[in-house]
Amino acid sequence: MSTTPDQAPTEAPLVDAASAGRAVDGGALLVDVRSEAGRAAAGGLPQAVVVAKDEVAQRFAAGAPGALEQLRGPDQPVVVICGSPAGSGPVTAQLLAAGFTDVVHVAGGFPAWKAAGLPTTEPAARP
Repeated sequence: MSTTPDQAPTEAPLVDAASAGRAVDGGALLVDVRSEAGRAAAGGLPQAVVVAKDEVAQRFAAGAPGALEQLRGPDQPVVVICGSPAGSGPVTAQLLAAGFTDVVHVAGGFPAWKAAGLPTTEPAARP
């Protein structure tokens, strides 16, 4: 993580899928930032809130129109998942810059979550 004593971190920690699952079981907000096509092809996360990457600022602004109802404040634990850390990393950086203090993302993304046996839904049926 890149920080100085009077500066917020600019990178969120990567955690393994099992640690992320425990955080979610403990009350962390699980945020799926994969595209609709990605979720349809690979499967979903039944306990996740889906947020489009281009809507993160609006959805995480408490009191703003369209803000997530699940938001409790900037110290709320948040786990971000994408298809890979390359997709979730920029989202976690945006949340940290917005003042969220307990943000992580999943090493290996959704494939690692699924491989760890954590809850997922089946991919959408192919026509």
